[in-house]
Amino acid sequence: MSDFHIFQQLHQQENMFHIGNVWDIPSALMFEKAGYQALGTSSAAIADTLGHEDGEQMPFDTLVGIVTSIIDNVSIPLSVDIEAGYSRDIENVIGNIIRLANIGVVGINLEDSVVNEEGNRQIVDALEFSQKIQVIKAHLYEKKIDVFLNIRTDSFIMGLDKPQEKAIERAKLYEHAGADGIFIPCVVNQDEIKQLVDCVSIPLNVMAMPTLPSFSILENIGVKRVSSGPFVYNKVKAALGDSLQNIKQKKSFLPLFE
Repeated sequence: MSDFHIFQQLHQQENMFHIGNVWDIPSALMFEKAGYQALGTSSAAIADTLGHEDGEQMPFDTLVGIVTSIIDNVSIPLSVDIEAGYSRDIENVIGNIIRLANIGVVGINLEDSVVNEEGNRQIVDALEFSQKIQVIKAHLYEKKIDVFLNIRTDSFIMGLDKPQEKAIERAKLYEHAGADGIFIPCVVNQDEIKQLVDCVSIPLNVMAMPTLPSFSILENIGVKRVSSGPFVYNKVKAALGDSLQNIKQKKSFLPLFE
């Protein structure tokens, strides 16, 4: 069975699929060693390691290089967060997806908001974005390229008015356009999550937040995929900072070995 079909089936299994969000080779290897079945890159974490803000600030070639290095070192499927596609031109977005597929990437996250030149995030027109998904899906089908399209809608993460209403509307449009999964970061209310699960027939993906329900609750209400976003990376980075402060305060390397 191909990595793509393994990845696809992980979204259909009885147990909720917990994808490991990675940013480099060591993190990918640690998730694999811990028994995770598949990996997904965190755009925010990768950007931060390179001194960039999130929002397609790094060159796409740089992302491809990092993704290639991860794929070369793990044996489980890898999906890649390409944010808004690293281009506003649909042909370039399709080219970027195909380029990733050619190095072994099995899925992508594509989001319906963009960061403008002033650094502000804006949600795009729902119908235009749906058409974009449709064009991408049709092109991949025509070329017989298997890529799982996990489509992210950003009404909650952006704090928009009536985020649930907007998320439902967009999720339905995106499913109809050919999305393989729907990703809604920052939704945490159990009843809202259940409503979102029920509004589409494709897998729903939610993201780690302090008040997100437990895995057992999410699984019981039908969530098929959960991800940690940049928060594992943030925790690792904070632990490094604490370790360095301990060394400085104790004037000893002993904290490294405790």
